[in-house]
Amino acid sequence: MVNWVLRGAVLLWALFFAIVGLRGIFDPASFTELFGIVVEGAAANTVRADLSAFFLVAAGGAAVGALVPGWSRALLVPAALYGTALVGRLIGAGSGDLVNAGIVQAMIIEALSTGLMVASWWMLSRPAPVVAGASADTVH
Repeated sequence: MVNWVLRGAVLLWALFFAIVGLRGIFDPASFTELFGIVVEGAAANTVRADLSAFFLVAAGGAAVGALVPGWSRALLVPAALYGTALVGRLIGAGSGDLVNAGIVQAMIIEALSTGLMVASWWMLSRPAPVVAGASADTVH
C-alpha cells in the first residue's frame, strides 16, 4: 500500500514539473513569472533549453522510477538535480546572494523534492516482504 502511495506522489510530482518544463519550451517568458528571470533576446533560447531540460529530465526520471518495476534507481536522477540546485542556493546564500521569500520557497521545494525522491527510491528498491507462515513451495 505504501508503495502505491509513493508511486502516486512521485507521478503527481513528475506531472507538475513536466508541465513546468513543457511550458518553458513553448513560452520561455513563463519562467519570468515563476523565477523572476528576464527573458530577452538570445537569453530566451538559453532559458528555453536549459531550464526546460532540467525540469523535463527530472520529471522523466521520476516517472520512469515510479512506473517501471526494477528501475527505481531512476528516482536518483531528480534527487541529484534538485539536491544540487539546493546546494547551489545554500552556497549562494552563504556567499551573500540576495535571499528573498521566492528563494526560500524554492529551497523548500528543492529539499522536499530531494527527500521525496530519495525516500521513494529507498522504499521502492526494497524487496517485497514475505508473509510469515506462507509456504514458498506452491507445487503440491
